[in-house]
Amino acid sequence: MSVPSIRTYCAADLPEIAAIWNEVVSSGNAFPQEEPLTVAEAERFFAAQSRTSVACLDGHVAGVAILHPNNVGRCGHIANASYAVSSRFRGRGIGEALVRDCLQNGHSYGFRVLQFNAVVSTNTAAIRLYEKLGFVRLGTIPGGFRDKNGDYLDIYPYYHLL
Repeated sequence: MSVPSIRTYCAADLPEIAAIWNEVVSSGNAFPQEEPLTVAEAERFFAAQSRTSVACLDGHVAGVAILHPNNVGRCGHIANASYAVSSRFRGRGIGEALVRDCLQNGHSYGFRVLQFNAVVSTNTAAIRLYEKLGFVRLGTIPGGFRDKNGDYLDIYPYYHLL
């Protein structure tokens, strides 16, 4: 099996990463966003992040990750990140490679902690990955996520020291 390579995104990646991001948004079971990004919106959105990375596999962009401050000022040293993997490439280590990239590079952006605010309880693949990589679950927020069917699901905040 091929190993994904990770690099900083470039403008040519925008149509592919917007499509990957929008696939997760439209699934309605992981990201808080409800509306897809146009390519123009994606250009602004991904450029505004501290780091936007893409995972490439077999000559294709297979996933995207964003890393940015979780808050401002006295809490600005805590990062937040989001990951989207194309359904065509799931189960091939793309998500893990993207998470490891953020863990390895977070310090260079001044971050000391990586936090996920809202891991949906039904996202078992992400939960397994985060726990495998040493993230600590902080608890449960009952009904913290409304899925596309209108059901309220629990969310789990996780963190990892960098």
